[in-house]
Amino acid sequence: MGNKVMPNEVLYHIGISAEMLKGAEYALLPGDPGRVEALARALGTAEPVGCHREYTSWLADVEGTSVLVCSTGMGGPSVAIGMEELARLGIKNFIRVGTTGSIQKDVELGDLVINKAAVRLDGTSQHYAPLNFPAVASFELTLALQQAAESLSIPYHTGISVSSDTFWPGQERYDSYTGYVRKSLQGSLQEWQALGALNYEMETAALFIVAQSFGLQAASICGVVAKRTDSELVAPPDLYELASQRFQAVVKKTLQDLIKAGK
Repeated sequence: MGNKVMPNEVLYHIGISAEMLKGAEYALLPGDPGRVEALARALGTAEPVGCHREYTSWLADVEGTSVLVCSTGMGGPSVAIGMEELARLGIKNFIRVGTTGSIQKDVELGDLVINKAAVRLDGTSQHYAPLNFPAVASFELTLALQQAAESLSIPYHTGISVSSDTFWPGQERYDSYTGYVRKSLQGSLQEWQALGALNYEMETAALFIVAQSFGLQAASICGVVAKRTDSELVAPPDLYELASQRFQAVVKKTLQDLIKAGK
């Protein structure tokens, strides 16, 4: 299934080819290009394979298996473009690894959030499936992330994310240039809290819907670097680094377990 490419064909947006991936079927997708090298090196022996636009790519060796780490930039459109091209190169499993803001009092700075589904407060996912089609994660990948976090005694929460196309109005933030939030979004933060959603971010709905529409697998794990119930401020550097170290450890353990199990 899918529109395949020649092994040496370098794809337009991501700037890499299938032969560069050395058979990789797992891809970790951080948003920030600056996070790629550290994440890849945390997995094991790693080398750069491409850098084009927002898509910085490194290849890591995990248990003798190649794993791609490829940044996507911010938001659903660039996630979908990256997934479209990576799928054509043979990637079958996508794990978003990033940061998020929690909206529940018990989800602390430095904790991890493993999203099992996402509210589709975005536009990209609607180009792949109607709005009443649910954005849900791969059960197998999500369970593997949970088991890895538990085995490492790292605090995590599993639940629903709110995926917004915008950082300010869509997440009901008032510390923007104008402070304006349109009426239809005023009070939305409180509503998502009441419904039990855990966090805001900008990519997970697109990630899940694109993977579902392709018949591929996707999961999402994020470190909490803002706690909206306390403040609009980003966590201090020590807690930001703690969140990063934790999601690096969990995804490494997850990949090791899946690869050892032949999955």
